[in-house]
Amino acid sequence: MISGYTGTQIRAAEEPLLAAGMGAVLMQRASHGLANAVIRELKGRGHRIYGTSVAVLVGKGNNGGDGLFAAAFLAARGMSTTAVLTAEAAHPEGLAAFERAGGRAHLLTDSTLRRLTADVARADVVIDAVLGTGAKGGLRGTAAALVSRLAGSGTSGESLVVACDVPSGVDADTGQVHEPVLAADLTVTFGAAKAGLLADPGADYAGRVHVVPIGIEENLPLPALHRFEAGDLSRLLPQPGRRSHKYSRGVLGVVAGSADYPGAAVLACRGALAAGVGMVRYLGPPEVASLVRQSCPEVVCSIGSVADTHVQAWLVGSGMGPGDSEQLQRAREAVESGLPVIADAGALPALPAVLAPHVVLTPHAGELASLLKRLGSGRDPELDRAAVEADTLRAVRLAAGLTGATVLLKGATTLVESPSRHSYSQAEGTPWLATAGSGDVLAGVIGALLAQLGSDVGHFRESGIGPDDRWAAIAALAASLHGLAGRAATAGGPLTASRIADTLPEAWDKVSRLTTGMEQGRNSHAHPLR
Repeated sequence: MISGYTGTQIRAAEEPLLAAGMGAVLMQRASHGLANAVIRELKGRGHRIYGTSVAVLVGKGNNGGDGLFAAAFLAARGMSTTAVLTAEAAHPEGLAAFERAGGRAHLLTDSTLRRLTADVARADVVIDAVLGTGAKGGLRGTAAALVSRLAGSGTSGESLVVACDVPSGVDADTGQVHEPVLAADLTVTFGAAKAGLLADPGADYAGRVHVVPIGIEENLPLPALHRFEAGDLSRLLPQPGRRSHKYSRGVLGVVAGSADYPGAAVLACRGALAAGVGMVRYLGPPEVASLVRQSCPEVVCSIGSVADTHVQAWLVGSGMGPGDSEQLQRAREAVESGLPVIADAGALPALPAVLAPHVVLTPHAGELASLLKRLGSGRDPELDRAAVEADTLRAVRLAAGLTGATVLLKGATTLVESPSRHSYSQAEGTPWLATAGSGDVLAGVIGALLAQLGSDVGHFRESGIGPDDRWAAIAALAASLHGLAGRAATAGGPLTASRIADTLPEAWDKVSRLTTGMEQGRNSHAHPLR
């Protein structure tokens, strides 16, 4: 599992070591890790090391010091290094080491801006070491002008751009972006991943994230957010036992679809069936039920009531609109049943304002903006879709706090938040997942896992996940599996929601095989996932 921390948490973990006089040691570890990451990346791309040109953009603080020491290491390996000092002051020891190694330093001013922009644009490697985790706001003055020109010239497409700790202008705590920002191919971050690198829109600029241990790890508190990896899925996804039967494997009730969007019900049912639930019971209009039967003969369809339908969890809302009064009433009754519920799309405006952690809301950014305004955030008139997308972590936490529900915000990075601030960030998918019906399949996967895992508190306790936070963990597992299925369903081109559902068992099988590998590794004292 990847853990993300705020800049404040990282600085607090560093404090005892700084007080013990180990500041220089921490910087050497960070800069050495940064330099090695650059070398590994170049080798992985088939580039030679000797003679490669490196330009490092240097701020006046410790982030700039990390960049200067890293550039000194690279100069010692035969690389041609240039430092662009964005302020008159620079880390003195770092600058001295850089110049001793043969690096050339230039002060960025209005008069040198044009020339230095051209020099940096020609470099094979650009290291962004201007602003670190403690910075608030973005670049200013000539530094902002330099980065704006580089970003506008397409430099990030021609050079290897590496961010030192965080891309300058990305908030390490929240992922908010203060333009201009130079998008990185690789972010080398120190001690632990920063939360802002694992949330949109910051993740758009971070590229791949590589963590360099520097010795503060034992001082870190509980993380600000988590990200499941494949090994976590292999451990947490349910597996049927030898004597399992369809009822013990979970029964999911589905209230979805309408005359306008009957396919949503079909896709939700297909997602649930592909995610291992023992049985699906569908409640809805006869014409939709008929389509569900044709597409999914395994589903038991009826026009009965929620109270008379025996299930372990409910899925409500997919493909429903404000005019679907009978279906919306069923959705409200499902929430009132006390069972775990995943509430999607059309159900969101019809639910009570106060819910519980076992209710999982799955809005996209526009739906979340509407939900927040309805719940009392209307005092912020700027809280529209764009505002949610600009600060996704804040928005999802606000929604969970206001509703008392678990909230999953769909997007390129899917964020899940419990009311007790247990957060997950998943980003296994592909942009091709942005297709009609993809969210309906995701709803089915979440519903299936709620039915299978919702009552098994001990299953999550072993992983340190509390009872009220297991709902967020289940939603994050579903998002991860959905993303992996989407990636497996495309060879780099378009895909359909039906294809995602078709590929779910394949993705499940692939991660499940890791469990066998881990068991074999433990038996042979090997570490296959290291």
